[in-house]
Amino acid sequence: MKNTYLISIVVLLFAMFSTSFNVINAESAPGVSASNAVVLNMDTNEVIYEKEANESREIASITKIMTAIVAIEQNDLDEKVLISSNAAKKEGSSIYTKAGDIYSLEDLVYGLMLRSGNDAATAIAEHVAGSEKGFAFLMNEKASWIGMQNSSFQNPHGLDEEEHFSTAYDMALLTSYAMKNDEFKKIFGTKKYLSKNIDYYWFNKNKLLMSNDYCTGGKTGFTKSAGRTLVTTAEHEGKRIVVVTLNASNDWNDHRVLYDYAFKQIDEESEGFSEEMLNFPLFIESYFDVLNRMHGVKEWSI
Repeated sequence: MKNTYLISIVVLLFAMFSTSFNVINAESAPGVSASNAVVLNMDTNEVIYEKEANESREIASITKIMTAIVAIEQNDLDEKVLISSNAAKKEGSSIYTKAGDIYSLEDLVYGLMLRSGNDAATAIAEHVAGSEKGFAFLMNEKASWIGMQNSSFQNPHGLDEEEHFSTAYDMALLTSYAMKNDEFKKIFGTKKYLSKNIDYYWFNKNKLLMSNDYCTGGKTGFTKSAGRTLVTTAEHEGKRIVVVTLNASNDWNDHRVLYDYAFKQIDEESEGFSEEMLNFPLFIESYFDVLNRMHGVKEWSI
């Protein structure tokens, strides 16, 4: 008898609160060009939007988000780094270092994130861990600690390599984690930077940072195998999100569309919750209604 009564109370309370906190039905999720995409609320790590977000695939230069946060956490950015021949000759995008050059680690991280320098990535890895493979070990240790369950890193730059992959969701988790670091956050959102080694500015390749009021940072990527990859962060009225797209032919537009969608979703959830919570007479009415039902259940169960 008592168990029946208690179970009935739980059912009735669940029904009441499910109704009271029902969120306003949002607009249909937008279509995007990306094969894989996700939007994460950085304050809660709640998924706001996803499209095949847990499918593992090549990620190209957004790999460098992991390279940057590992370097920042492991070493002092004032340290001097000797550029090796291996680093200077690294294929792909470059900040045009030469063997024997000496850069600060800070300069290399800026070159890594703003200009996507593969030479910078290699030099960072060799300085921090002695080799690219040694650094990849640190990257995978960090991935495991963060909870990136479907990721594997084999190099610091993102050039195609067997067993080097991640997912849209894992990269969003990584970025959300990295943005808690003030130094990373500053670099991620920097529009231009002047190294002491050169006499011209490095401009950020993330054009949304230059053209979109919401965007607060980002990292681009591309290889033939991975396609276009992009991670950006955005903020609106104190609400912060991270957007990841993989293999997206129209990634800039994808991110703009997902900013609008995500912030609208967050606003509607907040408004729906506030309206229900502030409707005190309705809450009291629901409360006494449940009490009456409980009384009836109690009499019936006896």
